[in-house]
Amino acid sequence: MSRPLVLASASPRRRALLEAVGVALLVRPSDTDETEHPGEAPRAYCLRVARAKARAADARDPEGGADLIVLAADTTVALEDWIPGKPGTDARAIDTLRRLSGRWHHVHTAVVVLQGGRERSTVVTTRVRFRILDDAEIAAYVATGEPLDRAGGYAIQGGGGALVDRIVGSYTAVVGLPLRESLALLASPPR
Repeated sequence: MSRPLVLASASPRRRALLEAVGVALLVRPSDTDETEHPGEAPRAYCLRVARAKARAADARDPEGGADLIVLAADTTVALEDWIPGKPGTDARAIDTLRRLSGRWHHVHTAVVVLQGGRERSTVVTTRVRFRILDDAEIAAYVATGEPLDRAGGYAIQGGGGALVDRIVGSYTAVVGLPLRESLALLASPPR
């Protein structure tokens, strides 16, 4: 039996994606400051946060031996250079969804793999366009509570999928983990 992978994330979506393809996991979320730095570009921001999560994770093998491989990810929604983050409140969720209504935005998901002190990483960018939303449907979606702790205020794999008109790129990256690219990072030798 192969050694488990440390998933440095509390995201049930990331966990489910990896488990669906048979990856054995130890879920060990790390406490990381996700504050955006002034002038930081969205891609650079999500890569920095994913790196910090990976480096802060507990990589110790519970059965002894060498440290385990760590995988961390961060997903960032960006409308031009604006990063809405996780709304946290109904008012912020409503504002975010109004701003995304009828527009294209980018979803950047950074993945970092640490193995033996060596890092491999990638950032996958997907374009998403929302259909034009009216205030009633925005309010109804926000009332579900789903948008409050989701990057950009929506979950494409949940009720937020009904807001999406078009996607160009990786669906799993928008969910929170670009699966194909993550598996390629795990399969590549450490540099």
